[in-house]
Amino acid sequence: MKLGINLLCLTDFVTEAHLPAIRQLKALGYDGVEVPVLSGDTGHYAWLARELDAIGLERCTTSIVPSPDRSPISADAETRTKGRQHLDWALDCAIALGAQSVGGPIHAPIGHFTGAGPTESELSYGAEAHHALATRAERHGIYLSLEHLNRFETYFLNTTTQCRDYARRVDHPACRIMYDTFHANIEDRDQVEAYEIVAPHVGIVHISENDRGIPGRGHIDFAAIIGAVRRSGYDGWVTLEAFGAGLPAIAAATRVWRPLFPDYDTLFAESAAFIRSTWDAAGRELAA
Repeated sequence: MKLGINLLCLTDFVTEAHLPAIRQLKALGYDGVEVPVLSGDTGHYAWLARELDAIGLERCTTSIVPSPDRSPISADAETRTKGRQHLDWALDCAIALGAQSVGGPIHAPIGHFTGAGPTESELSYGAEAHHALATRAERHGIYLSLEHLNRFETYFLNTTTQCRDYARRVDHPACRIMYDTFHANIEDRDQVEAYEIVAPHVGIVHISENDRGIPGRGHIDFAAIIGAVRRSGYDGWVTLEAFGAGLPAIAAATRVWRPLFPDYDTLFAESAAFIRSTWDAAGRELAA
């Protein structure tokens, strides 16, 4: 297992000001960071790659489809072209960063709804775009990790059954699923069963508490979920995702309006200890 942390708990754009906190993550035993790629250019991410190399942290990225006018699943051909150009930009930045995965809900614009579930045309357009992106990513040693979101954030991929079926539709080994415990807590009746459904396609596991705060302080049964993860043979990125209320741009996207952890020191240290101890306990149970 590689222990990661999504840096959206700190910022939506990593700069030199964030490097001291990132160095602290390395000291606490994190193996890597999940870098938000929401803006900027390849030059910036090449700079960040050098900084992360010096610190000794591996990395993945997380991106979004920012608006309906850049949607790769749009019925309008010109809009789909802009959507695929946006996905290529996100991949270009990930390549410059030296990332292992491009993750996040890079399938449909967050917060945009049509009044129905995904149509056959939308699924077809999306699969075509993600197959092409995965083909290009694979040439650079990168894989995609498409993130399912709850029904209040998107209508495109909500349940793990939908994720499994979509991964099969894309049909590319470099197109995988980011399993997120927060979203599955809303959309799936049983998280152990949900993980088992999508397990063959998982590229990253997001550890996110039901309130988006410190894992282990809420009601999600992480012992059972991580037990399922270990039984599946998965041994990749297990990444903390938590959000605070101090970043207006992120709060607007996640609907987090109140502090969910007392301070960064507590979030970083307690989460790392909890995830590693839960992982180790599941391993002992599996070996027994």
